[in-house]
Amino acid sequence: MNGLTLPAWLTGQSSKALAAPLLIIMMLAMMVLPLPAFALDIFFSFNIALSIIVLLTSLYTVKPLDFMVFPTVLLVSTMLRLSLNVASTRVVLTEGHTGPDAAGKVIEAFGHFLIGGNYTVGIVVFIILTIINFVVVTKGAGRIAEVGARFALDAMPGKQMAIDADLNAGMIGEQEARKRRTEVAQEAEFYGAMDGASKYVRGDAVAGILVTVINIFGGLIVGMVQHDLAFDSAIKNYTLLAIGDGLVAQIPSLIISTAAGVVVSRVASEQDIGGQLVNQLFAKPDVLYITGGIIGGMGMIPGMPHIAFLLLGGALCGGAYLLKKRNQRVAEAPAPEPEVAMAAPEVEEATWQDIMPVDTLGLEVGYRLIPLVDKSQNGELLRRIKGIRKKFAQEVGFLSPPVHIRDNLELKPSAYRITLKGVEVGQGEAYVGQFLAINPGMVHGNLPGAPTTDPAFGLPATWIDAGLRDQAQAMGYTVVDAGTVIATHMNHLITTHAAELLGRQEVQQLLDHLGKEAPKLVEDLVPKVVSLSTLQKVLQNLLIEGVHIRDMRTIIEVLSEYGPVNPDPNELTAQVRVALGRAIVQQIFPSANELSVITLDSRLERILMQALQSSGPEGAGIEPGLADTIAQQAERAARQQEQMGLPPVLLVPGPLRALLARFLRRALPQLKVLSHAELPDSKTIRVTSLVGGQA
Repeated sequence: MNGLTLPAWLTGQSSKALAAPLLIIMMLAMMVLPLPAFALDIFFSFNIALSIIVLLTSLYTVKPLDFMVFPTVLLVSTMLRLSLNVASTRVVLTEGHTGPDAAGKVIEAFGHFLIGGNYTVGIVVFIILTIINFVVVTKGAGRIAEVGARFALDAMPGKQMAIDADLNAGMIGEQEARKRRTEVAQEAEFYGAMDGASKYVRGDAVAGILVTVINIFGGLIVGMVQHDLAFDSAIKNYTLLAIGDGLVAQIPSLIISTAAGVVVSRVASEQDIGGQLVNQLFAKPDVLYITGGIIGGMGMIPGMPHIAFLLLGGALCGGAYLLKKRNQRVAEAPAPEPEVAMAAPEVEEATWQDIMPVDTLGLEVGYRLIPLVDKSQNGELLRRIKGIRKKFAQEVGFLSPPVHIRDNLELKPSAYRITLKGVEVGQGEAYVGQFLAINPGMVHGNLPGAPTTDPAFGLPATWIDAGLRDQAQAMGYTVVDAGTVIATHMNHLITTHAAELLGRQEVQQLLDHLGKEAPKLVEDLVPKVVSLSTLQKVLQNLLIEGVHIRDMRTIIEVLSEYGPVNPDPNELTAQVRVALGRAIVQQIFPSANELSVITLDSRLERILMQALQSSGPEGAGIEPGLADTIAQQAERAARQQEQMGLPPVLLVPGPLRALLARFLRRALPQLKVLSHAELPDSKTIRVTSLVGGQA
């Protein structure tokens, strides 16, 4: 049996793939080929079972995307009912003269048992069911799906930006980000498909009315003309068959329409519909008491059905009493006893152990933010900080020091502050249970809440209640929770102060890590060619200007080559930047072959070069009036670049790069200064503006 291979069509996966084509072929066959009455009974029973399965699945669905195939189910079920209508119509018109069981037992049962064999009652019931389905259920579900599709499309930019914010903060990985982006797109597509699929059900209701009318009039003509039946006998036989056929199709249609309304009208929650109904509709004893009293009072009015009203009123009051007792037991449950305070130990003499080292990175929080950082309460901020450090190490090239977290009662309850070597570098407020709606510059409308600014990037923002989250996303806001606000702020500060976080210990750990792969390369560099402090200074110079140091092999090779010639850290940094030019340009222009840059006016270049040659790179200075002009024009050019959606980059000759980078760094931290030697030969340059000044 080892060499036996089953055909592909016998495997389980292939069988599932064949289910849809076989169902379509079956429906087409029912429209073309005549079916016996027994086969009609089987298919009508299957249609009813399918509608019940769809309804129960929709009730136990937690979120709409769990039943993503529902629009297709609507189309298939509609076509199945229409195919059955065509098949049953053929049997009714050809065999209807033989009696009410000509089209099978199912149609006969619906024509006799449900409407008592009275075709007038059947017509009225059929019309009522059709009106309920067409006017009430289907129209409402279609309107909800239409509005849901519009809101889902409007909210897509905000949701995408929230995913990008989580990814940039290191709280999620690239795989999780792709999954969330797919879910956002699928949600919009689902509501759009449901909006269109609701038209199938409405069309099915209209088709059901027309088919029933055609069956009645067609049956009269066939019975009286071809089979010589009397008018009374013909209208009774064919009307009962037509109404039974219509009811058999209309009841499953109504069930599936109800399922469609349930799916599109539910609000996102972690519970199914049954759990939401019980927990929200019957959760307040006062409501049940008042309702029971009103129903019981109505039962005492003369002429009312006393037994029904009094029984129902008593049941409601009894349920309210039991619910209130249960709530009281929960509220009166004994709280855990506090631990007995221990006697204060005798104060010991001060020792050198009392001197605590300053934490390189610290996070202090107010008492209301403690749940975010408490491990026993599954503090989400702890996991996000781990993600931030991992992402920082992967992108920048070294492992940042751990973040020491502590509570600080001197802070406001919802405040936090971030410290670097014991000094505050950032602070803000975050409110647990609320969301920060950040205005990225393209929102439409304002939100009720406390206005503030995003602590990481200074964008206008508003703290809103959790119930306004979906509305804010639909209006174009980027909505994040309190933990994300703190994590994003910390990630921004760690990246900004990366050079200060790279101490000698981190540099030595970096060398040890590289030495495992290339031990000879590391041994020949430190301390034979350059000292550890020189290497640290070079790496810090790179980090100050936002250059990642992941490519340590290239950095060490450049230092090994130029270190013996000129050990000055600034000169070595310039050589390393040239070697890393391709990586630097890719970091700024991820996928562009044409680089749009700002350059210096030729006259200004000559003036600066003369000043540099006369005083040397360290002592070079810019005349105050000229410096002010350069700063203003550079700021204007950088702003124009950002408005065009381009990164602000100033391209200058190599000797001027370090001078202008130091000069413009404080006023324009977003402006990157590159030299001509750092640009790869494969890139083309497009000058967008000039910076010129007059001495």
